[in-house]
Amino acid sequence: MTPPAIGSPVSRELAVADLDRSVAFYRDVLGFEHRGGGELVSGPARVRLVAAAAARDSAGRERPRGAAILFLQTVDVAAMRERVAARGGAPSELEKVNWIKMQVFQVRDPDRHTVWFGQSFQQPEGPKDPARQLRQALPVLPVADVAAAIAHYRDLLGFHVNHAQHDLGVMDRDDITLLLVPRATDGARAATEFYVRDADALHAELTGRGARVEGEPVSQPWGLRTFRVLDRDGNQLIFAQPFE
Repeated sequence: MTPPAIGSPVSRELAVADLDRSVAFYRDVLGFEHRGGGELVSGPARVRLVAAAAARDSAGRERPRGAAILFLQTVDVAAMRERVAARGGAPSELEKVNWIKMQVFQVRDPDRHTVWFGQSFQQPEGPKDPARQLRQALPVLPVADVAAAIAHYRDLLGFHVNHAQHDLGVMDRDDITLLLVPRATDGARAATEFYVRDADALHAELTGRGARVEGEPVSQPWGLRTFRVLDRDGNQLIFAQPFE
């Protein structure tokens, strides 16, 4: 079976304490080819390992060991993780990182440098059709307090926190991702619609969580069974189940 490959060009120099030990790790655990000395290659990726005493930056200062982050894009991140684990590399669990659209894991080398492996989880594009422009929606909802809104979507609406910072919440549930951002001073509200598998079951779930549900599901004449929820900032979430 062909081993998982690295698919993007990288060129890095890393300071190490024990050259032979680090060469063995990159060769035997991460699958690099040793070209002699501290030179290692894997597809378009090049890593040069140098003894810490010989590693200097442009100002002549010694480069610290364990401070580097090496990111390697692979064509099969799950297979790469299995391979690293089988060779004793102790990789982290696979993680979906929405804002870079990648599934990733990390492993530490003997000098505690961090090596990330990642693969895009975007669907490959089919034949280009000039008449089809839109592919996926990413709702952006304005809120007065991002931290409070993150807790609201997590606890009352069943979303998971993909990423959180003071001015951004990236929230996932099933195949849906939405962004929570600070609301402008004009107080504008937003509305977004989600297609769901079972509107009645979701209605019962959200009601039980204490969400601000606006009425019972209604079968509309245009072929959708819908109900509405207002979040804590008054943004309107419409959940719609197509029916025959």
